[in-house]
Amino acid sequence: MRLTADAFEKLHHVSTASLTSELLKLGFRNTFMKGVHPLKKGKSLVGYAFTLRYIPAREDLDLEVDYDNLTNPQRIAVEKVEQDEVLVIDARGEVSAASLGHILCTRLMCRGAAGVVTDGALRDYPSIQELDFATYAAGAHGTTSSVLHHPVDFQVPIGCGGVMVQPGDVIVGDDEGVVVIPSQVAEEVAHKCYDRDRLESWIQQKIATGVSIINVYPPNEETKAEYRKWLAEQGEKTC
Repeated sequence: MRLTADAFEKLHHVSTASLTSELLKLGFRNTFMKGVHPLKKGKSLVGYAFTLRYIPAREDLDLEVDYDNLTNPQRIAVEKVEQDEVLVIDARGEVSAASLGHILCTRLMCRGAAGVVTDGALRDYPSIQELDFATYAAGAHGTTSSVLHHPVDFQVPIGCGGVMVQPGDVIVGDDEGVVVIPSQVAEEVAHKCYDRDRLESWIQQKIATGVSIINVYPPNEETKAEYRKWLAEQGEKTC
């Protein structure tokens, strides 16, 4: 289920903190990935999950140095990720070998992918930081993936950072981390969260002037009316 262009754009202007609150209102408690951080601050991420699942490596199947691009699920996945998709990797939280590295991130970027998220490590960390590409990981490690990871399949339900990720779920990342939005509620959440962030930005400005949080955060009806009046004065649509 794809978002409207309006909703997709709005998700670039909301925080992961605000998204978790909106999702909690809908009953989704576990949506923020644990231990997954951006390689580059200030580079937001919005896209649709393309999942890749690793299981523990075994010596008779792994320890590859030269990977077969035609049979290795990791390499096949990289060549299947489409525009605005995010490669989300289930690395089981294992950071003692990389999930992938600079060259594959570059290939994904050139394919129009929105970014990469892994609860494992990335190699070539400094080089990846130089790319204009949203990348999130749990750590850095120079060792190639096959030492610990066996790529078994892709576009299946996975866990990443302790959160379930279904193919097509909406992935949003900012400087705080990564949120997974179930696809069936993503359109609703995008609009509500955008409106919420506008309101809270206005509230923040009021609180910064010394106003008490009482009746302001959360806002009572009087405060909401004041906010709607302010929006109208700005020539913006009221909500």
